[in-house]
Amino acid sequence: MAHGHHHHHHGHHHGEGSNIKVAFFLNLGFTLLEIVGGLWINSVAILSDALHDLGDSLSLGLAWYFEKVAKRGRDHKYTFGYKRFSILGAVINSVVLLVGSFFILSEAIPRLWNPEEVHAPGMIGFAILGIVVNGAAVLRLKKGNSINERVVRLHLMEDVLGWVAVLVGGIILYFFDLPWIDPLLSVAITAYVLYNVVRNLRETMTILLQASPPHLKPQEIEEKLQAIPGISSVHDLHVWTMDGSYHILTVHAVTGTLLPPAQAEELKKEVRAAMAEMDIQHVTLELESPDEVCSHEDAL
Repeated sequence: MAHGHHHHHHGHHHGEGSNIKVAFFLNLGFTLLEIVGGLWINSVAILSDALHDLGDSLSLGLAWYFEKVAKRGRDHKYTFGYKRFSILGAVINSVVLLVGSFFILSEAIPRLWNPEEVHAPGMIGFAILGIVVNGAAVLRLKKGNSINERVVRLHLMEDVLGWVAVLVGGIILYFFDLPWIDPLLSVAITAYVLYNVVRNLRETMTILLQASPPHLKPQEIEEKLQAIPGISSVHDLHVWTMDGSYHILTVHAVTGTLLPPAQAEELKKEVRAAMAEMDIQHVTLELESPDEVCSHEDAL
């Protein structure tokens, strides 16, 4: 069953993988070009956009790599499988962006007070190039609608906006002598990058610390379980998420009477179906009869 399922999806995934791959190499090549260009034009705004783009190409590359890793099944070493590895990608990415932002801010903030000369035409040219390259990548990913592709598209749109800002800054610099516009843009773009990094890190941390997924409330799960005929109460309920999209529940349920095996099996099926409706993909359920003493109750 699982094997056939995999093949059925293969065409789509292959397309997505190659799309992400193209976007990744496009972005990475462009990022390196920007770093050189930013230093040559002496514009910190271009450097902050380079950081923004570096973050995107990193998240693209890591997502693409860890998606391949996550497809491996479970093994003896990782009994939960490899889905969590994608979170590692998110953490690596955040760390790189934090370090990069710190460097750029340490360069940009002093320039607000004593700005340096910026080569405005170069800035304009680069911004146009940036809009074209990222625009092309957005169009390339237009068709995909997996979560990953949507996220990537959003990233690339942000990049386009970053470049529009640089373009406007370059045009103003070309006509007016306001050299502080460049560091100001730089600080704004970097602040935006940092805001996103902090937001992503918070999300990642809640997953790593096994918080219940934001849309799954333990009370609601308990209510839904206790509404199933045959279950009188539930306890020792744990719900967490593997990677933000694959959710797992373990729970002990006390049945009204001692159930014969066939009925217990039916009940478990019902519970799994009810939980699947709530977007919980993996359920481990322990049934207990009313007079059984649960060994976990006082432990937790």
